[in-house]
Amino acid sequence: MLILPKKLRKKLKEPFGRLYPSPKEALIPEGAFIISVGDVTTHRLLQTGLKPHLAIIDNRVQRKTSKYKIRYDAKILKCENPPGTITDELWTIIKEAIKSGDNHLIIVDGEEDLAVLPSIILAPTDAIILYGQPNEGVVLVKAEKMKQKAENLIREFKEVKADGDQNNR
Repeated sequence: MLILPKKLRKKLKEPFGRLYPSPKEALIPEGAFIISVGDVTTHRLLQTGLKPHLAIIDNRVQRKTSKYKIRYDAKILKCENPPGTITDELWTIIKEAIKSGDNHLIIVDGEEDLAVLPSIILAPTDAIILYGQPNEGVVLVKAEKMKQKAENLIREFKEVKADGDQNNR
C-alpha cells in the first residue's frame, strides 16, 4: 500500500492537465480511451453521451454521500482504498480493467481521489483521464504527457508492506 506523504498534498491539488468547466466543454478526441475518476465527473461525462472505458467512483462528493446514481453498460468491480492511500488492490483492479478491453465501473469503499495516479501510469499512451477539481470543474489529462510526472510523484509516496514496514518508493 502506498501512503500519501503530507508534503505532496499541496502539489496534488494542482491540476495535472487542462481545467474545463465541465466534460461537455472538454476537448475529448473522438474514439479516445476515456478514464473518469470521481462521481461528479463520471455523472457529467455520461450526461454528455460519452461512456468511459473505466470509471472510478466512491459514491461520495466532497466527503458527503453522492446523490448520483451512476449506471451504464459496464462491468462492476469493487475494492477498498482508505483515504490518502493507493492500495495494491486498487492498483491491480485498475490494471486488470484497462487490459480487459471491456467497460468497467470500479466502486471504491474509501476514497478514489488518488486513483488518478495509477490510472495515468497504467493507461494506454493515447488515453484521456478526466477527474474533478473541486468547485472549479474537470481536469483533462493526456496520459502520454503526464506518465512521467505521475511516476515521479508515486516514487515519493511511502510504501507500507504487509508486515507494516514503511519505505519511500
